[in-house]
Amino acid sequence: MVQLCVNGARTSADGAVVPLSPEAVADSVAEAVAAGATDVHVHPKTPCGRDTLSPRVLAATLEAIRARVPASVPVGVTTGAWAEPGPAARVARIRSWTALPDHASVNWHEPGAEEVAAALIERGVAVEAGIWSGTEGAALFRRSPLGPRVLRVLAEVTDPDPAAARDSAHALLARLGMAHGRPVLLHGEEGRAWPVLRLAGRLGLATRIGLEDTLRLPDGGRAASNAELVTAGTREWAAARRGHD
Repeated sequence: MVQLCVNGARTSADGAVVPLSPEAVADSVAEAVAAGATDVHVHPKTPCGRDTLSPRVLAATLEAIRARVPASVPVGVTTGAWAEPGPAARVARIRSWTALPDHASVNWHEPGAEEVAAALIERGVAVEAGIWSGTEGAALFRRSPLGPRVLRVLAEVTDPDPAAARDSAHALLARLGMAHGRPVLLHGEEGRAWPVLRLAGRLGLATRIGLEDTLRLPDGGRAASNAELVTAGTREWAAARRGHD
C-alpha cells in the first residue's frame, strides 16, 4: 500500500502546489489515485489554510474527494493536537462530525490520545496509531488496551538527520515490537522521506508519500504535484523491494 499524504500542516507559504481548499484537495487526490495511490490521508483546512476538525470543513473536504475517487479508496484525516487544542475539544469535535472519514490518525504521544481514539472507534471510524520516533508513543502504544483495535500503525521517523533515518527507523520498529499484531506503515518526512520509503520497500512494509511529507522528488527537484510524488514513490518502493528479493 502506498498512502497519499495530501497536504499535512503545510500552508500557502509552502507554494501553490500544496492543495488547501476542498476542490484543490479533491483534484490532487484524484490525480494521485490515478498515479497509483491506494489510500488517502488529508488535513482539512479552514478558508485561511489552518488545519481544523470542524464538522463543516471536514464534510466539505470528504464530499469533494469522494465525488472524484472510487469508493474503494479509503479516505482518512488527522486529529493532530495542533488542529484542535485540548483533548476534550478534540473528542467533542469528533462527536459532532456529520460526515465520517474511513479512518483518522491519532498521535499516541499527544495528551488525550486514548480518549480521542476511543471516540473515533465509538463512531465507527478506524484508527491509525501515529507513533513518532523521539517520543514516548511506542511505549504508550504497547501498553494501550486499544492497540489491538487500531487499523494500522503509522511509524513516523522524525530524526532531523537524513543520514540517520534508516537507523532511526529500525530503532522505532524495534521499540514497537509486535505492535499488537497490527500492520505497520513506515514513513519519514522532509530529508528522511525517501530513505525511509526505500527501507519500507526492502522490509515489505506499507508506506506513504505526498506533499505533507516532502516537497522534493528523489533527485532533489521540486515536486510539481502529489501525483508526481506518488509515481516516484511507487517506483522507488518497488525497486527497493526487488533489490531485497
